[in-house]
Amino acid sequence: MTDDAIGFIGLGAMGGPMAKRLVDWPGGLTVCDVRPDAVRPYTEAGAHAALSPAELAEQATVVSVAVLNDEQVRDVLTGPEGILRSAAPGTVVAVHSTISDETAVRLAAECATHGVEFVDAPVSGGAPGAAKGTLAVMVGGTETAFEKVREPFGRFADLIVHAGPVGAGTRMKLARNLLHFIAFTAATEAQRLAEAAGLDITVLGKVVRHSDAVTGGPGAIMLRERTAPIEDGDFWLPILRHVRDLGEKDLSLALDLGGRLDVALPLAELALERLGPGLGVGASERQSS
Repeated sequence: MTDDAIGFIGLGAMGGPMAKRLVDWPGGLTVCDVRPDAVRPYTEAGAHAALSPAELAEQATVVSVAVLNDEQVRDVLTGPEGILRSAAPGTVVAVHSTISDETAVRLAAECATHGVEFVDAPVSGGAPGAAKGTLAVMVGGTETAFEKVREPFGRFADLIVHAGPVGAGTRMKLARNLLHFIAFTAATEAQRLAEAAGLDITVLGKVVRHSDAVTGGPGAIMLRERTAPIEDGDFWLPILRHVRDLGEKDLSLALDLGGRLDVALPLAELALERLGPGLGVGASERQSS
């Protein structure tokens, strides 16, 4: 085993393309998956194979884990053939699965009793991002562990952030995905409105993807360092008041259209009520009256 050997456990839809970008890692790559047919392409490309997480941990100083859920992560780490059975002190275990932040903290404590560093390192960007090497990775762990994983993670990610201590990476991923799936739900509401108005909703989708690629979508307003109400004289006050005024106008018009078409738009109603306060500028006088 070299000092920078990498192990990868879980070669599914996300883990597979991530591991593929590590096949030619200078320190060597060892892979493990319960499905032999999933392992074969990696060994044919030059990676080593391990029959269990414990066997893999004997051959790697950094171990990435991309399995399905909390239960599988616990088994991979602490099961009879788990990583902690054989991992040497100083090994870093990075879990890319989206698990509970509380699970991450508990597993980090158990790893520490073996001298093993744990980082929660969930990713954002999907399988296409993994294949292109353009994922975002949100890392929770010590500074020492972060420095050890940053270079190998750079093979499948072009944004790697140190979110804070163990658990912080997962909390950041949950906040990011809160936005993601609320936005998906809002998209279904917009589709219903467009469909009721007799529009081609596939064309609407093209417009949304095109304009979000230009404007940055919801992330375009996520530039402030805090969420407190904005004080007079702050640089952001006129900018976000303008965003609020545009939003309230357009939401009001959409709700009017929905009322005429008998389409319920509950998310739009909530957005109209909460947009200004959420931006930190309060509701407009028109909305407050």
